[in-house]
Amino acid sequence: MKKRTKKHSTTSVKKSPSRKVYLDFASATPCDPRVIKAMNPFFSRNFANPSALHQDALIVKKEIERVRKGVARVLSVLSREIIFTSGGTEGDNLVIRGVFEAFLENNPGKTPHIIVSAIEHSAVIETCRALEKKGVTVSYIPVNDHGIINPKDVRDAITPDTIVVSVMYANNEVGTIQPIREIAKEIRHFKKINESEYPYFHTDAAQAMNYLSVIIPQLGVDLLSFNASKIYGPKGAGILFKKTGVLLSPIQFGGGQEWGLRAGTENVSGIIGLGEALTITESMKYTESVRLTKLRDYFISKLLKKFPFIKINGDQKNRLPNNINISVPNVSSELLVI
Repeated sequence: MKKRTKKHSTTSVKKSPSRKVYLDFASATPCDPRVIKAMNPFFSRNFANPSALHQDALIVKKEIERVRKGVARVLSVLSREIIFTSGGTEGDNLVIRGVFEAFLENNPGKTPHIIVSAIEHSAVIETCRALEKKGVTVSYIPVNDHGIINPKDVRDAITPDTIVVSVMYANNEVGTIQPIREIAKEIRHFKKINESEYPYFHTDAAQAMNYLSVIIPQLGVDLLSFNASKIYGPKGAGILFKKTGVLLSPIQFGGGQEWGLRAGTENVSGIIGLGEALTITESMKYTESVRLTKLRDYFISKLLKKFPFIKINGDQKNRLPNNINISVPNVSSELLVI
């Protein structure tokens, strides 16, 4: 009787590649597949220039206006108050430079004043520095140890020459959430007492769109900018909300698109993608915020237990659900990242 032997496969077992953990979603997010699907027809089939007058162009124009109305609905504003841009940087530039140019047109010879927080995105900070070379005075308001600005510091910095205050809704580095409503209240109080239309209040909401309320009447801002690439949409697309009555001059010229404030053939596929991404973001904002807050707090507790010498930067409570920023004493940031 033959002894039965167990057969062994000679096929080599392939080790699965290690899973990459991506920790830079504050910088850029991948495009949601649903966003890509919505964009696809506008790369080839619906490719017409929206400014043309033929039927194909009108179809594209109609889609742009559909998205504009959708964005306005999310922000609880008028569709005419929505300006499509190429992203957050252009939106911030259009605010700072556009308000400056409009002010000079109506107040020749005056020296305008601008207020920004010291931790603004470079799109705001560098624009202000460029305007300082033109004689504009800029106040950079510091934040406290937790990375949060004091609304009273903004109030104390406002002068009769202040034309715009810009404070980001949530910080991209340390994740702190700024008291936008309280700052808006201080600005409204100044304008009421001085019977002035200035200063306008702008917030860069790029980091806030995924997690925080962006209902404009509740925030009390006059201008708000954000970009699609932070909400799982395409790069190269963004919006600027401009409240009716805010005086803003264009900073680029051409065909007069976007109410004459942003010339250039519209990035149709990008606009469609932005609209789809914003719709998806709004539908899951609450559940994602709850899920990520639990993950964030769990991770922080584990970090502090394992490495009690590290420092958590930013406010422990008033911070974005997706943000953890730490310092490790005696270790350089560059080495830590590597």
